[in-house]
Amino acid sequence: MKPLAPISSSARAVLGISFFILFVAAWSYATFGGFVSKTFLANPLTMLSDGWWLLTKQGFLFDIGMTIWRVIGGFVIAALVAVPLGILMGAYKPVEAFLEPFVSFGRYLPASAFIPLLILWAGIGELQKLLVIFIGSVFQLILMVAVTVGSVRRDLVEASLTLGARDVGVLKRVLIPSAAPGIAEILRLVLGWAWTYVIVAELIGSSSGIGHMIIDSQALLATGQIIFGIIVIGIIGLISDYAFKAANRAMFPWSIL
Repeated sequence: MKPLAPISSSARAVLGISFFILFVAAWSYATFGGFVSKTFLANPLTMLSDGWWLLTKQGFLFDIGMTIWRVIGGFVIAALVAVPLGILMGAYKPVEAFLEPFVSFGRYLPASAFIPLLILWAGIGELQKLLVIFIGSVFQLILMVAVTVGSVRRDLVEASLTLGARDVGVLKRVLIPSAAPGIAEILRLVLGWAWTYVIVAELIGSSSGIGHMIIDSQALLATGQIIFGIIVIGIIGLISDYAFKAANRAMFPWSIL
């Protein structure tokens, strides 16, 4: 191995799968070997059995669908607000000076702390869960998009102005196209954070979703079901992450993502 030296896609796949194999092997050794009580950690076979029971008998597919819908809904709303604001902040310094103090303040507020207020304001329905994801994502997105737009090469902007472009033209033809691959990558990263917020939202005042199943399983000490729910989240997240990467490569072939 050499620092920053690239590897082939096949080698990357083999190494990635190897880690999962080693992880499951260590988990199996700890549980089947009796080193960890099944009360605290179910073995892989029990986890699979409990997962199959959830899917076939308990309607867990509906819970999965509800969680995915909440993540997508809250994240899309946050992106629709954050991306335009972030572009304006990155492009225009007066807008940045006006908004950055509040956005930086909001970035440090934990979304989970808003849950009691959101329950009072919006009840325990879907709106409350969407708002938790929105609050947890929007401030991060605004600042990261602003930094990306503000980091566009200054010589490109000056060249467009020299060629007669107006302010709006610079924004549309230089800043946004140059920053678009970075913005897409930011959306991919923050989508992963949105999954943590939805589970927090579903742990309180929810009658459906993966988080609801996990909190119910905790009361029954059903660690197999809890682990299955966590693994499902990871699998969905991994699939969405690779789909996002593929879409970014297709839309921005000139950028290395």
